[in-house]
Amino acid sequence: MKRFVFILNLFLIMFPGYNCAESPVKITPQLEKVDILHQGKPFTIMRNQDNFNLMNPDFTLTSRPCPPFCLQPMTLSTGVETIGELEVIDYLKKIKEGDQSILVIDSRTPDWVQKGTIPGTINIPWDQLSTSVGGADPLTVKEYLAKFGAQELEGLWDFSQAKTLILFCNGVWCGQSPLNIKTLLKYGYPPPKLKWYRGGMQAWETVGLNVIKP
Repeated sequence: MKRFVFILNLFLIMFPGYNCAESPVKITPQLEKVDILHQGKPFTIMRNQDNFNLMNPDFTLTSRPCPPFCLQPMTLSTGVETIGELEVIDYLKKIKEGDQSILVIDSRTPDWVQKGTIPGTINIPWDQLSTSVGGADPLTVKEYLAKFGAQELEGLWDFSQAKTLILFCNGVWCGQSPLNIKTLLKYGYPPPKLKWYRGGMQAWETVGLNVIKP
């Protein structure tokens, strides 16, 4: 913290005409904010406008013990696309515009969600889908598959009308969304209909994007 303040003060001395506190913080040069829906109500995604804002302390720890907090690969499985913040925002915008074929899913447990989640998302904790590690009931998994638009026909699943799912958790060291994705793949969910926001909440908060608390 002291090093940050020192560097910031040095910067302001070198560039006295630069008023950092009044510099706008857009999402991209052309995009200031995005209007979405969260649980049916309007919400605006934007970045924190305080140029001196520091990230959430919950995500400043760098050395959580592994296991379980181990780094995840960039690609979880062939065909499952890894995406970033702009893609997540674009999917949320599409939902707001009426696209019902998309769901953005927070795979974390409720205690983490209570601290803040990405607006416009729904919470499906990893232990409600993972039968191998989380001990989820297979019947519960089938209920979720049906909610996602899959249809069971004589013991086989038809995913032709299944939704595109975007899943995330706490960050590159978090295994909760990877477990959900691997479970869905095991049931036959088409890889192109699964998207993984690998950076998760840590990346989202690092760049100052706002969150919502239940």
